[in-house]
Amino acid sequence: MSGNRTVNEAVVIGGGIAGPVVALALHRAGVEAAVHEAYGSSAEGVGGTFMVASNGLAALAAVGLEAEVAAIGQPVGRMVIEDAGGGVLAEFPEVSGRVMRRAELYAVLQRRLREEGVPVRYGKRLVGVEERATGITARFADGTAADGDLLVGADGTRSVVRTLIDPAAPGPVGTGLIGVGGYSAHRLDGPRAGEETIRFAQGPRAFFGYWALRDGTGTAWFSNIPRPGQQTPERARAVPREDWLALARELHSEDLPAREVLAAADATSVEVFPRLEIMPSVPHWYRDRMVLVGDSVHAPSNSSGQGVSLAVESAVELARCLAGRPDLASALAAYERARRPVVEEVAARAAVVNDRKASAGA
Repeated sequence: MSGNRTVNEAVVIGGGIAGPVVALALHRAGVEAAVHEAYGSSAEGVGGTFMVASNGLAALAAVGLEAEVAAIGQPVGRMVIEDAGGGVLAEFPEVSGRVMRRAELYAVLQRRLREEGVPVRYGKRLVGVEERATGITARFADGTAADGDLLVGADGTRSVVRTLIDPAAPGPVGTGLIGVGGYSAHRLDGPRAGEETIRFAQGPRAFFGYWALRDGTGTAWFSNIPRPGQQTPERARAVPREDWLALARELHSEDLPAREVLAAADATSVEVFPRLEIMPSVPHWYRDRMVLVGDSVHAPSNSSGQGVSLAVESAVELARCLAGRPDLASALAAYERARRPVVEEVAARAAVVNDRKASAGA
């Protein structure tokens, strides 16, 4: 290694959200980074909707994306908790975040990677590593390899890097919920029409969330449906969208305004997310020249509203620690010290909410 940097070259595994952010953060710190994605092509247009909270927005701003992110999705400045009949139970008037489609943020990240000359290589499924005192080599299923000073695992809840760091590491656990969501032509009226308000309601049989679309054309919605057993994405997506919408309508048939929103919902817009998963506490975040970031090491329940925000925040913190420490071991230890308490507190709070959702109708 040269100069005062702990790492000069990083191999980033995973091209979703956390991987590109950590690559951009490292690039800004003067570290060469390349993103290696297992799938053979980009994920343009893939994925549902999520909220990026204020801490996530700050992390994206730290890698120079404040203006680009402000141009996508729509702002959320207020959160309201309702009962199943639409009555207000609690209000949080100073929420700060943006609700956006994953595809929108993904496109912003991919564009910036291209602009800054950070390479993204597809079809690179990690199968093993070779570690040396002076570096690490990633081996891919296609027979190619990549060398670096550090390998960053941003490869999601089914992380290969996590098992390389610790073969006994826990895997993801299902939440007992399936996510279904889409768009409706129903227009909210009165106080509910506020475009910067996101609303949540725990119905007797399923949890419902909704907000007015910024362009005034209707309402975005989602439902967390209790499902005790795990369902594979293949099986879930083999079910027609109309059937998932019909199930959501049935479960919310007595809930307001969910019933009205779903009555005008567009079946062609319906998406299903069968793998709503959490990561249990991971004992080892790093080993030698490998480290985990994002969902590979901390994936809280979707009930937290913090999954993406925590992932990008950790990505930026990892780059900061690597740039500010004299050796790799102390940099990775500092990264874990800074992030573990934060993410585990969020996960614990979200688990309580998640249990209430999963037990609906039981």
